[in-house]
Amino acid sequence: MTAIKLSVVFLVLNFLWTSASQDVEHFCNVRERCILPCTFETGDEVVIHWILVKTGEIQAHSFYHSQDQLGHQNQQFRGRTSLFKEQISGGNASLQLTGVKVQDEGRYKCYVSTILENKESFINLKVDAPVHQVNIQQEGTNISCSSEGIYPKPELTWSTTTPELQSTPVVEQTEEQLYSIKSSLILSNSNPDLDYSCTVKTRRNQRTATLFKTTSSSGSSTERKLSCKTPDTPLTGFIWTFNHSQVIVSKEKTDGSLSVSEEWRQQVKHVSESGDITLQDLSSQQEGIYTCELSDAEETYVTNTFLQISGDKPADVVGIAVGVAVGVAFLLVGVLLYLKYCRRNQRPRQKTRNGVKKKKNVLKKLNNHKNLQNFSFILL
Repeated sequence: MTAIKLSVVFLVLNFLWTSASQDVEHFCNVRERCILPCTFETGDEVVIHWILVKTGEIQAHSFYHSQDQLGHQNQQFRGRTSLFKEQISGGNASLQLTGVKVQDEGRYKCYVSTILENKESFINLKVDAPVHQVNIQQEGTNISCSSEGIYPKPELTWSTTTPELQSTPVVEQTEEQLYSIKSSLILSNSNPDLDYSCTVKTRRNQRTATLFKTTSSSGSSTERKLSCKTPDTPLTGFIWTFNHSQVIVSKEKTDGSLSVSEEWRQQVKHVSESGDITLQDLSSQQEGIYTCELSDAEETYVTNTFLQISGDKPADVVGIAVGVAVGVAFLLVGVLLYLKYCRRNQRPRQKTRNGVKKKKNVLKKLNNHKNLQNFSFILL
């Protein structure tokens, strides 16, 4: 009877000592490091279990006997979890999770046991892959907008200065359970001066890309300045491309370093802080669409400029052209003089040949006449 009373007392005390708190919502980004917080009252003989509660209990990390115990750790977490061991004695049982995946999303239980108490706390981990970049591009009369590497499932909307446009986007999901989204529109013929904006949004962030109407620029090939439409907010980076494929110059968002591609080093003369670019020594091969893509913390601004080369040519090109023209002229003159010379020499030779032939015929006739006279004289 005494043993039964002691067991009841132990169960009651164990119930009282085991405390639980309300779920805490915590957000972490894909591929980044994440810390799931958990604290407890300090005590001896610390036991820590981190468990992902889904259809069953998935062992994420265990610690007891003053060391990690990973024999039953699920393969999903292998090599990606750790505790702050030097802080456990101070009551810190937080779990560090590296290389966060979409599959890590869910409800986690932090169980801590000491000789003083047992404690359970729950954390709802929400995994996000924010919208980092929205690409907007025009090809002919078609304008497209796309973004990728997003979680959870995003939304895409179009807008202009006119009422909001309607378009059904195409959404796909990768093996990593990340989403990509794309939509396209046919440009309005009735109002070609419209600017188009595309917004991709998830539960925690959104980005907008705006495509301004295409402008035209023509002028000297010696030097041309192309400008971007600059926002009022501080820039995080920009990139210039040629015909939507060749990168001319870019400014990195991370460290602000400026990089000019090897193919355009001779043509890029100057790049301003606002993104404007000055080109030099251009040829007909550099005629086409120049795209400036500026970015700030929340938006991307795209400006297309069609550049047509006209006016004076670079000095070396002009020199080559003049040299070729002069050479061709001298060659034609030489040919004409040679033909004229040949014709003049051909006529006297022809006349001389005809004269000699006539003279021979006359002599022949004279000789025949003389022979006939001699023959007649003999007969007489």
